Amino acid sequence: MHQLKARVIGFFGESDEVRPRANVVSFGFKHGLPVDADLVLDCRFLPNPHWVPDLRPMNGRDEPVRDYVLSQDGAKEMLEAYSEVLKLTIAGYQREGKHYMTLAVGCTGGKHRSVAMAEQFGERLRAQGVDVHVVHRDVGRE
Repeated sequence: MHQLKARVIGFFGESDEVRPRANVVSFGFKHGLPVDADLVLDCRFLPNPHWVPDLRPMNGRDEPVRDYVLSQDGAKEMLEAYSEVLKLTIAGYQREGKHYMTLAVGCTGGKHRSVAMAEQFGERLRAQGVDVHVVHRDVGRE
């Protein structure tokens, strides 16, 4: 694969810097892991908004749920720490010629915690210059 890529570049020339791309997928572990994930992040250590009656019908894109999730112990620390891991991983992928990655962010049902955290990771990756597409695979699948 690497030899073929080198030959094609040698033949046609190197294009301008390729902007890294990331697909961030929220999911529910009860529905199974995304098969195309490069990295999997587990948010089940955070308290579940499902058990808060006012938050149950909402999802992680709704401000009250997002604020609830992000206010929990460890949420912001996880965002900070894993954002650093993503910087290192993306830089390593680029050195190896891989310009695309899929980050899967999971919680139990894929409706609250994983959605809120996936949105946050999407924003952080965009701020790093990554072309990001965020998908919420299991929202509405209750």
